[in-house]
Amino acid sequence: MSKDPEAHKQEEEALPEEALNEETSSLEETELELQNELEDYKNKYLRVLAELENTRKRMQKEKHETVRFGIENAIGEFLPVIDNFENALKFADNSSEELKNWASGFQMILSQFKDVLHNHGIVAFHSEGNLFDPHHHEAVEIIHNDEHPDGTILQEFSKGYKSATRTIRPARVKVSKKIPAEESPTESESEELQK
Repeated sequence: MSKDPEAHKQEEEALPEEALNEETSSLEETELELQNELEDYKNKYLRVLAELENTRKRMQKEKHETVRFGIENAIGEFLPVIDNFENALKFADNSSEELKNWASGFQMILSQFKDVLHNHGIVAFHSEGNLFDPHHHEAVEIIHNDEHPDGTILQEFSKGYKSATRTIRPARVKVSKKIPAEESPTESESEELQK
């Protein structure tokens, strides 16, 4: 049986077309895989870039906080000197004119110290008459009385200083405390007291 030459020719033409279609679909699959891979690498790159930027910002913030903390601690060591200047200048008000002239020079130095504090955002806070707050105050004396509410600050021995974020030095204060209600003595206690 011989084949029709026309049918044979059609079979030969069909083979290359099928092969061409297979090759084309194979190329399209490869191209699609490469595009997916490229998109994957692009996403990874963008994530790494964002992570690096976040790390840079976090390190910059930590550096800023460390510097600020160091400055606040260093300034905290000068606070007793400022207290001594203020105390000495209080006594100069009741002295001779010559001493008052000297005191005015020291008042200028004290003003410069306070300007440095202000430039770094450190301020003194007033405590007298306020309620005791353990974050801002250190109780050095407690007075029992009924004239003031519990925890009222009666006297400030040394000023407290704070920055925007933390207390540099708590104020040293005298605090009121209510007198505890005394219980009436029982009969046995009163008998012991009479003996």
